[in-house]
Amino acid sequence: MMATATRLCLVLIPLLVSSATAQDAGATHDDWPHYGGTQFSWRYSALDQINTTNVKALTPVWLFQTGDYAENLQATPLVADGVMYLITARARVFALDAATGREIWHYAYAEARNTPGYVGNRGLAMGDGKIFFGTKDNYLVALDQKTGRPVWRVNIDDARQCGCNITAAPLIAGDKVIVGDAGGDSAHRGYITAFSTRTGRLAWRWYVIPGPGEKGHETWKGDSWIFGGGAPWLTGSYDAALNLVYWGTGNAAADFFDSERVPSGADKSKDVNLYTASVVALDAATGKLRWYHQEVPDDVWDFDSAYEVLLMDREIRGRMRRILVHMNKSGLTSVLDRVTGEFLGVFSVPEVRTWISGVTEDGKLVGRNEPQLGKTTTVCPSAAGAKSWNSMAYSPRAGFLYVPVNEMCNDITPNNRAAQEGQNYMNGDFPLKLAPGRTTYSHVDAWDPATGKRAWSWPYKYVLLASMLATAGDLVFTGNPEGEFFALDARNGNKLWSYQTGAGHRGGSISYAVKGRQYIATATGWQSAIVGGAVERLFPDQDWRLGSTLVVFALPEGSR
Repeated sequence: MMATATRLCLVLIPLLVSSATAQDAGATHDDWPHYGGTQFSWRYSALDQINTTNVKALTPVWLFQTGDYAENLQATPLVADGVMYLITARARVFALDAATGREIWHYAYAEARNTPGYVGNRGLAMGDGKIFFGTKDNYLVALDQKTGRPVWRVNIDDARQCGCNITAAPLIAGDKVIVGDAGGDSAHRGYITAFSTRTGRLAWRWYVIPGPGEKGHETWKGDSWIFGGGAPWLTGSYDAALNLVYWGTGNAAADFFDSERVPSGADKSKDVNLYTASVVALDAATGKLRWYHQEVPDDVWDFDSAYEVLLMDREIRGRMRRILVHMNKSGLTSVLDRVTGEFLGVFSVPEVRTWISGVTEDGKLVGRNEPQLGKTTTVCPSAAGAKSWNSMAYSPRAGFLYVPVNEMCNDITPNNRAAQEGQNYMNGDFPLKLAPGRTTYSHVDAWDPATGKRAWSWPYKYVLLASMLATAGDLVFTGNPEGEFFALDARNGNKLWSYQTGAGHRGGSISYAVKGRQYIATATGWQSAIVGGAVERLFPDQDWRLGSTLVVFALPEGSR
């Protein structure tokens, strides 16, 4: 651990799941059917044909160029029954033969002209014979999985009014497809919405910020709740046995200035500005809140909790527990009972941390380093995140989380501009800078979520912004901005293999099998806006290449 204040609050026994069913719950096999692999979001494949003994023989077998170079390829592909599905930044959807790369069909979404907001799409959802995706102009679209023909399209909100859109992959939960909205840094009230997979009919909507008369509304000052942010802008998880949907919510707005939204005399060690910067459990049938855990009360650092939620079973004090592991943008990682929301522990992953001095055994923040109006405060990690929106992975074989950690800081100078509906409402300047006294600015770590201890760390000189992939071959795959796609030994972090793909890595990699042959596929193309662009400026001597190509690897025929 980085400090005693961030130790895990309980002594947890780091034993692997004894039940084969529980251990396999989050693993993929021949297919990769969900954004996170399965709805448990492990990004772990049970395939082991490619392993530590033969990975050096891994070679490209096909590639597919999308032709869409607007913010390049940020998505994670899906695979089912030998067909791969891929979406580009401008919502061009492709169905490909997963063994050869041959195009089966494609669909190009035509968004409304002059739609404001960020260009980017991180992935698809698949279910009920359909492919689902969100759009920049704030629609949810369903395509026929076999033909690519549109089945239905529903408008989620007026993008021009709310300043919001859909950039993340939707989540399938039974007969519902669920999306969270982006726009947490604008004057907007975030929400999660569920639709019927069959018809697109609205099933329910849950607002992150409670309105008048709802529990938690008292944690907002005056009418600040109307534009209070909290957008749950990434993809959640789902436990079918509990029929619960789990989602991380975004930061409160304004990001860096809280005087307009925090009630006078509020205790910042407790719930403030609910339910922003939280993990929530919702009833999948009704959207009703079952429990919540707020990770950052009164977030004044843009450390929202919108990131992926990993569900797993681990033995704790001799008792098997159904747990949830969640990291927010600060790198603070909560371990919760996913049935009840009971707080079990917390650990912190960045090596440089100045935003707090520690965390108490019951999860309260200690030594808050809050930016002050009219002053500049250096805060580490930065608002770009100790980890960005790219996902970590979990291996039940090793019992480790695999995390791409970045060591950056920012100088935050708050302002007190008034909110304007749908417009940027960060209220601060926050130029990034590199963490001092270092020669490497990122690392891939292996963390045991049960003990809160780091097992190994592999350093890298620049930054890592691609998702992780873990496999039963005891391998961990990811890519870097220089274009290198590489594999580490899941047990010790030794680098075993690499390949230069020709473009930087920002999206996700997957593993799947067709007719007994295992493949590893990775999206390539560096994101040159938002976090990617800000990071580029920290390394002006580098030319991190753009692109929009899917590169697929396998062992040579006859060598398996």
